[in-house]
Amino acid sequence: MFSLEPRWSLSLAGWVTLTLFALLASCFVFVNIYPFLAVTERISADTLVVEGWIHEYAARSAADEFEHGGYQQIFTTGGPVVGKGGYINDYNTSASVGADLLKKTGIPRESIQMVPSRVSGRDRTYSSAVALRNWFAQHDMHVSSINVMTEQAHARRTRLLFEEALGPHVNIGIIAISSPDYDAKHWWRYSDGVREVIGEGIAYLYAKLFFQPDALPNTASD
Repeated sequence: MFSLEPRWSLSLAGWVTLTLFALLASCFVFVNIYPFLAVTERISADTLVVEGWIHEYAARSAADEFEHGGYQQIFTTGGPVVGKGGYINDYNTSASVGADLLKKTGIPRESIQMVPSRVSGRDRTYSSAVALRNWFAQHDMHVSSINVMTEQAHARRTRLLFEEALGPHVNIGIIAISSPDYDAKHWWRYSDGVREVIGEGIAYLYAKLFFQPDALPNTASD
């Protein structure tokens, strides 16, 4: 009627070891998550791509990169400006705003090419990369490598989505521009840093594990 069956369980020493391991793993992730997300890995390329939603400090860094990096042309990408209610025209896109910022830094107008996306809402980075891919195809521009500039912890997700959109025949370098508003080495001390890391960490996991690239029509201007 009654039976006794052995049951495996952790001893006190086992629980202590497991807890210490969990704490060490948490500390490792905590210390390394920002440099993991805000990755910079330049490659040899003559094409520089700048995400158009960047701020003025990042535009100045992009201008310096363009001037000293041996690039032939700089592209700005991005979809409808947030708060406009969707696509209106190409000049109400982040690509256009970013191009204007770069012009103000002194980059020659003829060196800058904006490539707007018409997609707003979710998957904006991927849609911007698809628009760039389409622009290259429409203008018969054969590109084998590019460097993409973006801000802070958005970098690793940007590279992942550009790789998805442009395919295996285009090598993607990535350059993360640090914010002057907080110390990236101590990001957890600043509310902006905490929001950045948590938000981008979740977004990267979504892009890595769950994002399914779809055909996105009307992503670029004609």
